[in-house]
Amino acid sequence: MSRTEKCKEVFEELFGGEPATMESGNDPELMIILQRFIFGEVFETGVLDKKMRELLTVACLAAMQTLPQLKAHTQAAINVGNSPLEIREAVYQCAPFIGFPRTLNAVSAVNEVFLDNGISLPLPAQGKAEEGERYEKGLAVQFLLYGNEIKEKYAGLPDGNGEALPRFLTEVCFGDFYTRGVLGVQERELLMLAVLASLGADTQIKAHVAGNLKAGNSRETLYAAMVQCLPYIGFPAAFNAINIIKSVDSSQG
Repeated sequence: MSRTEKCKEVFEELFGGEPATMESGNDPELMIILQRFIFGEVFETGVLDKKMRELLTVACLAAMQTLPQLKAHTQAAINVGNSPLEIREAVYQCAPFIGFPRTLNAVSAVNEVFLDNGISLPLPAQGKAEEGERYEKGLAVQFLLYGNEIKEKYAGLPDGNGEALPRFLTEVCFGDFYTRGVLGVQERELLMLAVLASLGADTQIKAHVAGNLKAGNSRETLYAAMVQCLPYIGFPAAFNAINIIKSVDSSQG
């Protein structure tokens, strides 16, 4: 099957329509180039299934705040079999990495698509850590992946910040989000690697490569995830992340 034929097949599955032709819109050439590359080639590269490809895309687009494309790929994620809860968790998980305002923008865009599909809101709650156990449950996840690195690194900050900052990370990032239902730690780590690649956060990419390997994601899966992100974040950011993945010694995972 040629990439043009594959593009048509994948595009129909994701979006329920026909890919662009020279008679499509005001910039048909650009649409043809990007669609044949993304859906005719990238979707055929690596070990990921279509559900994870779309969740990764949703996470990237949320991080970059490209909300029209986020809406389109939310629909695509539904069309390939992701549940509304899975899509919501992929966006919620972005909050500690991109901040709450951008996460709220992304949630609003995703919810518009849910309502258009007749999906009742709010979706069922998925929080698993009660108020008094956020630190304990968060630390149980964090320590297995990252040990005490952050606590030790920032211990010397003055005015109580050296205690507060690591505690916030444990309670919010890991306690409030990583412990939630529907998606497991392995899936959340992979999604956040895509977010960090979108942000160009090199130091955190390196740490989360090791975290991904500890969580059970293979290096092949990490490479495939970066290839999936490539059309959305660009070649420089994708190559940068891939080079970091290559640089992390297996023993760190």
